[in-house]
Amino acid sequence: MTLRPFWTYYGGKWRAAPRYPRPIYDTIIEPFAGAAGYALRYPEHKVILVEKNAKVAAIWRYLLRVSSSEVRALPLLGDGQTVDDLSVCEEARYLIGFWMNKGAASPCKSPSRWAVTYPNQSWGEHIRNRVASQVDHIRHWRLIEGDYTDAPEVEATWFIDPPYIGAGQHYPTKVASFATLAEWCRARTGQVMVCENEGATWLPFQPFLAIKGNESRHGGKVSREAIWTNWDEDDAIERGEHRREEEGYDPSDAWRFCEGCGCRKQTARARSWSDHSWCDDCTSRE
Repeated sequence: MTLRPFWTYYGGKWRAAPRYPRPIYDTIIEPFAGAAGYALRYPEHKVILVEKNAKVAAIWRYLLRVSSSEVRALPLLGDGQTVDDLSVCEEARYLIGFWMNKGAASPCKSPSRWAVTYPNQSWGEHIRNRVASQVDHIRHWRLIEGDYTDAPEVEATWFIDPPYIGAGQHYPTKVASFATLAEWCRARTGQVMVCENEGATWLPFQPFLAIKGNESRHGGKVSREAIWTNWDEDDAIERGEHRREEEGYDPSDAWRFCEGCGCRKQTARARSWSDHSWCDDCTSRE
């Protein structure tokens, strides 16, 4: 099962998540949760979200407790209205505010040009029903409002996506020390992935993929993503670790999952996590 984003968020990883290594542990921890784009691809896992931004944490707290019928009862904006005109709780106002613009770092008050142009992609009946249909699938998720250092000391799949150097200036919360963060990332146990832009040096990052940003009249920006990880597929096979999503998977199997759709067809096996195998039904890597 895959869930779609509960809101669009600046720097979100939902579209790119299938191209990152799949989780090999039952627990997924996102210590810079944001919109939890990686965890949404694997919602059946035990998911722990850690979020310092009070408004983002409030949205997750709301989604974890609200019923689907309550979501479907949330109002839509009328002509000339702003989010502040809605008679809803503050957390719901933040949620709706993120749907006023695509990929914003903070909730907005009124519909952007994008929201007006693409009403089915912004706050409306379609998005409201989508959010309502998904809330029951995250009841087992856990939220910790606080700093990344408040995450539990457990063995897990860690998807660490902090505000990037430079690009992270748009977020209300910042990383105080990347040197401290690097030390903390290296100390995690389990499968650890850390995201950054190409050119970052606070960990020995490797180029990973290119993500095309939101469409605009200028064609959309391309983000050159980098990754640092402590996990390698070949090493995992030697240790007897394997992905658990497909029943009967043999860790000595010579084939790996397709990075496009998640299937395990017999395509040429990639040499390591930094290489990508695609089945014949999927398009080539950008």
